[in-house]
Amino acid sequence: MIGAVLCPPDTTQRSKPAIAATVTLWVITLAAAVLTALRPRRVEVRGASMEPTLAPGDRLLVLAGVAPRTGAVVALHDPRRPEGELLVKRVAALGPAGLDVRGDNPARSTDSRTFGPVPAALIEGTVVWRYGPPERAGRIARGPSRRQQ
Repeated sequence: MIGAVLCPPDTTQRSKPAIAATVTLWVITLAAAVLTALRPRRVEVRGASMEPTLAPGDRLLVLAGVAPRTGAVVALHDPRRPEGELLVKRVAALGPAGLDVRGDNPARSTDSRTFGPVPAALIEGTVVWRYGPPERAGRIARGPSRRQQ
C-alpha cells in the first residue's frame, strides 16, 4: 500500500487571491490618502476674465495640494469678499506680500491690479483639468505669466 504524508501548509506563501486583495487594499488606501491631501474641488467659469484660455461655462478641477507657481491658473477667494465666490486667475508673480494674480483678458478682469497681492491663505488650489464642455476637455497647462500693467 502506498502511503501519503500530510504536511502542514506553508504559511510563508500566500495565495494569489490573498496577494490581490492586499494590493487592492493598498491601492485604495493610497488613493484615499492622495485625494484627502489634494482635496479636489470642481468650479465653473462664469466670466470672460480668463479668455481665451478659459471660457464662460468651462468646468474645472482644482487641487488644493498643488502649490501655485508662476504661470499656473489658480482658484482663489476674492480678497474683497473672502466668503463669496471663487475667482479663477493666472499667477503672474510670487512675492513676500502674496501672489500677484491676473486674468488673461485684462480688459475684462478684476485682479491684483485692483485688489493687490493675494495672501496664500486665500488660494483654494491650482486648476489642473478642464472636464467640460467635452470638446474643450483637457489638462490646463502652466503658461507664461501675463503681467499686464
